[in-house]
Amino acid sequence: MGNLTATRPPLPWTAPTASDPVQATLRLPGSKSMTARALVLSALASGPSTLAGPLRARDTELMAGALRALGAHMSITDDDRWLVRPHPLAGPAHVDVGLAGTIMRFVPPVAGLADGRITFDGDPQARTRPLGPLIGALRSLGVRVESPATGSLPLTVFGAGRVTGGEVVIDASASSQLVSGLLLAAPRFDRGVVVRHVGPPVPSAPHLRMTAQMLRAAGAAVDDSTPDVWVVEPGPLAGRGWEIEPDLSGAVPFFAAALVTGGEVTLRGWPRSSAQPVEQLRSLLRRMGGEVTLTTAGLTVRGTGAVHGIDADLSDVSELTPALTALAMLADSPSRFTGVAHIRGHETDRIAALAREFAGLGADLTESADGLEIRPRPLRGGSFRTYHDHRMAHAAAVTGLAVPGIELDDVSCTSKTMPEFPALWSGMVTGKS
Repeated sequence: MGNLTATRPPLPWTAPTASDPVQATLRLPGSKSMTARALVLSALASGPSTLAGPLRARDTELMAGALRALGAHMSITDDDRWLVRPHPLAGPAHVDVGLAGTIMRFVPPVAGLADGRITFDGDPQARTRPLGPLIGALRSLGVRVESPATGSLPLTVFGAGRVTGGEVVIDASASSQLVSGLLLAAPRFDRGVVVRHVGPPVPSAPHLRMTAQMLRAAGAAVDDSTPDVWVVEPGPLAGRGWEIEPDLSGAVPFFAAALVTGGEVTLRGWPRSSAQPVEQLRSLLRRMGGEVTLTTAGLTVRGTGAVHGIDADLSDVSELTPALTALAMLADSPSRFTGVAHIRGHETDRIAALAREFAGLGADLTESADGLEIRPRPLRGGSFRTYHDHRMAHAAAVTGLAVPGIELDDVSCTSKTMPEFPALWSGMVTGKS
């Protein structure tokens, strides 16, 4: 079983309200998405790898633990530099996925390459996250998988030490991770893989481009030139040094603070060329009233004293929906966000949760099948439930900058991707960052 033991209820956290424009220069932890992919590729490589600037958080530590359980040697005691030494993969083993989509979708294909029985389970909410398409794909590629009829956790992979691979058709409209999980392990499959997506559009396309880019950096032959088709040839993966970028999704609440307060926030260490969807973020923040610049000092966002509502398809950047919703609540005109139906299957149903919690603060908003319509009006303080979802906590924190008395039921859920969040946030608001 996963992490299902009873724990002491978390203490409420009152989001700090800004009395002045924030002025902060921050260095945030590494990208969760890049750290997770680098760990998997390193565990499957032919030689050792290092990760410089990785994210140390619950999701990534559980990922390292999962790959260690399968046999990879992981040294993650140094916060700034992790070392991975590949080793033959074998069971029996148990993988605790926590509430991490990356683990429940990236590690089962790796488990197929192990010799032995690998079980998977996690937090209670993890059992509601969609896995059926991946389970079906693995079975069609020759992997024996046992799972509930619901196509969810808990599941068992009976690894045979090899995966035949080949062509597979999958509906990945619920999550791009369903494709990325197959691609990351595919170079070790006997025949590689050809993944064909059939169904509504795959969300979060930038994450698929990141997967392809990192596979190529490890020496894999990848063809993603045909829409909704990904081809990975069989072949060795090279051990290498991975430079992990700062986490863009984690930075968004801090950038939003610049807009809300008319201040300025700089994220240090931002690369000139990024594997993350920085251009989409820059465009969205500019449309909402921010000034965005990239210099040698980092990525800087300045507020102009006004926040504007927008109409935006967020399908490529759905992780930003909660923080952008909070911004839209404080805007001078209505907003409409679409293209994010799949976030109903994240840590919680984020669309429903955002609608419910903001309505409790007096907001005027309408929930649609794939997004939200927001008509700004004055909000009041009150309790804000996070549903164990770090992005919900980010939304509440952004709102609290302008609305006194926003009380989160659980800010500790931010440890999933940024354990330092409460301290960094309070330091930024008080000018002690």
